[in-house]
Amino acid sequence: MQNTSLGGLEVSRIGLGVMGMSDFYTGKGESEESSVATIRHALDLGVTHLDTAEVYGGFANETLLGRALKGRRDEVVVATKFGLVSHTGRGGLDSTPANVRLAVEGSLRRLGTDHIDLYYQHRVDPDTPIEDTVGALSELVAEGKVLHIGLSEAGPATIRRAHAVHPVAAVQSEYSLWTRDPEAEVLPVLRELGIGLVPYSPLGHGFLTGNIRSLDGLDADDWRRTNPRFTGGNLERNLRIVDEVREVAAEAGASPAQVALAWLLAQGEGIAPIPGTRRAERLEENVAAVGIALTADQIGRLNSLTPASGDRHDRGGMAVVGL
Repeated sequence: MQNTSLGGLEVSRIGLGVMGMSDFYTGKGESEESSVATIRHALDLGVTHLDTAEVYGGFANETLLGRALKGRRDEVVVATKFGLVSHTGRGGLDSTPANVRLAVEGSLRRLGTDHIDLYYQHRVDPDTPIEDTVGALSELVAEGKVLHIGLSEAGPATIRRAHAVHPVAAVQSEYSLWTRDPEAEVLPVLRELGIGLVPYSPLGHGFLTGNIRSLDGLDADDWRRTNPRFTGGNLERNLRIVDEVREVAAEAGASPAQVALAWLLAQGEGIAPIPGTRRAERLEENVAAVGIALTADQIGRLNSLTPASGDRHDRGGMAVVGL
């Protein structure tokens, strides 16, 4: 497995997002034993970057990851997030220093570790100055409870302000062939400051695998059933995107998912996507994307894909990105 650097933190080029094992998607919580086995198989394949958050599965996802890493904690970079759960009684987004302190202790306990390698603010809290939040994180770094700090879905100005208080190792944002938002403003700032980018949902919530052509087969509470890109006729309109990815995949002798991941890796160093899966065979497929070399023509065609129809989140979700 190849590695890359996120602001000085070495991680595998392809990571593993653990969220879907406990939350949001079809089959969540279906087999904890199978999920634990998949996580451990990821380590065997050289994956060193594992991502979770306290909010996923109502704390269950961190517990799952902690269980899977018993005896192998030193092999991996563990990333988790705070700020969507208020432990202070304030409610809503809560990145107050007091909440940061309470959140980290819970995450450490559930993960079964004495430190978190990469600790993200999950969403920017508009009611708490980012300087206060990062100041609290800096104290946790000094205490050894956190090794590196990150932001998720933050805007350029917030990233600059945070980085001025304490070095930010990584920014996590949705980035894929159908979500190119970071390219305009966020990615240039990250390049300037030496901050890494961690694309979440690099396969478009599974859409870019080519295996979702309707909502049939998705659980009734699958998050995609209410997502704008999968509803209101947008799923059908967006099929043209995955069909073009399929064409490139056929040429490259790869799967559509591998092409989507290879395109991300071709954007340069310091980019480390975290596709999620519960299945060992899909994990192996994703990891193999590091060996896919797209031609300049193929990258050009992928760069020219028609933008996706529909917002990437509902109105409430879009209101808290890019702050």
